[in-house]
Amino acid sequence: MPSGPDGFVSDPRYREEFDRARALLLGRPGRWRVIYHYDGDGIASASSAVRALGRLGYPVQATALRGVERERMAELAAQTAGPLLVVDTGVSWLDVFARHPHPVVVLDHHTSPPGAAAEPLPDHVAVVNPLDWGVDGMREMCAATLTWLFTIFLDPVNWDNAPWGLSGAIADRQHVGGFHGLNAQLVEEAVRRSVIVRRPGVGIFGPTVGEALASSIDPFFRGLSGRRTEAEAFVRGLGLDPARRPVDLTEEETARLLPALTARLSAANVAPELLSVLDRERWFVPALGLDSIEVSNFQNAAGRAGTPGVGVAFALGDPRAAERVRAAEESWRSGILRGLRRVEDEGVNSMPFLRWFESPDTTLAGTQAGLAMNYLLPPEFPVFVFTEEGSEPTKVSARGTPLQVGRGLDLAAACRTGAQAVGGEGGGHRVASGATIPAGRRTPFLEAVNRVLAGQLGTGGRP
Repeated sequence: MPSGPDGFVSDPRYREEFDRARALLLGRPGRWRVIYHYDGDGIASASSAVRALGRLGYPVQATALRGVERERMAELAAQTAGPLLVVDTGVSWLDVFARHPHPVVVLDHHTSPPGAAAEPLPDHVAVVNPLDWGVDGMREMCAATLTWLFTIFLDPVNWDNAPWGLSGAIADRQHVGGFHGLNAQLVEEAVRRSVIVRRPGVGIFGPTVGEALASSIDPFFRGLSGRRTEAEAFVRGLGLDPARRPVDLTEEETARLLPALTARLSAANVAPELLSVLDRERWFVPALGLDSIEVSNFQNAAGRAGTPGVGVAFALGDPRAAERVRAAEESWRSGILRGLRRVEDEGVNSMPFLRWFESPDTTLAGTQAGLAMNYLLPPEFPVFVFTEEGSEPTKVSARGTPLQVGRGLDLAAACRTGAQAVGGEGGGHRVASGATIPAGRRTPFLEAVNRVLAGQLGTGGRP
């Protein structure tokens, strides 16, 4: 196993892209503006970036970006009289950066829209994207692990950005079934350096087993999650005390709990690859005294609460921020549970090749969509969630499954095409994507998306 980042990928574009980006950043000392997506992966990316720039002595202004919003990105670029480091977003707006008079470094793992990079990039713009060197940005590298890797290229001291790399990867669900590809190589090296410690354990978190089960969202247990009385009764039915702490369970008690919970998920037709979320390898962060999943939940919650900067401040060691992310996580979890309970109790709307529902929780809709897709909805077709606020543009979050992707699903293309049909903008990953569309255009958007999905998942796309 290499001790540095140079030998991780053999494709020469790997080093070329990192070298170009590093040269731009190191060649322009001084204030940089970091622009990041407000979700868990984006916040974790910004955390590594801000820490690394601080170590270089560079002042930093960090700004979160919500949604797929060209106008907002163009506005931020125009307002910035200096260089930009753009993480977890950016490949859709390379034309905007080409016009910026200062250096721009983009670290993104999303697919570029057709024609976005048709022209050669000007010398002052550098893009680092794992898709360019054969690494799957959906499964093998997220923006946070990409940014972590970039900071290691800047200085090996930044191996200690591992907590934020893992935090973002978990937020993007790249840990399900274990880390793969380049993510796995990075984690192995972080473990070797003792920045991360492997630990076994049950994948539920809380002060007691009963509370952990009742508040569990990933996995979400039909009939138990969001239901304290039922959850505690279930635990007692196994001969266990629901007031015990999960970390205090004996090996024999764990051997009773895990199969019962797994059977519960199997009975709800949860996909086999998701059953491992209960009995999975866990990654403990000694410097924080927290499991990486808890770190991820804290940062994700800060973003969804509309305070992504607090998630970054937490990574910088601000004790007040640590208190605030814990409070945000409690509220975030409660909001997700409410949304999933609505889906469980009321169901969703259907079209031939998709399902959809509404959520009043703008910042939670994407998480609700993903967890509903995984634990509550039939697996054949993806789900779309709409958040509408009067005359404001409608936000759309879409989620599928790896099996659907294997059948031909490409939600990035579907959202992009559907949004363009109604004068909006969309994009993302094949399995998870989003859009921003004009108010009142939900029906024609859905009709356009359904046509795209018919081509992807219709008879020709079935196994």
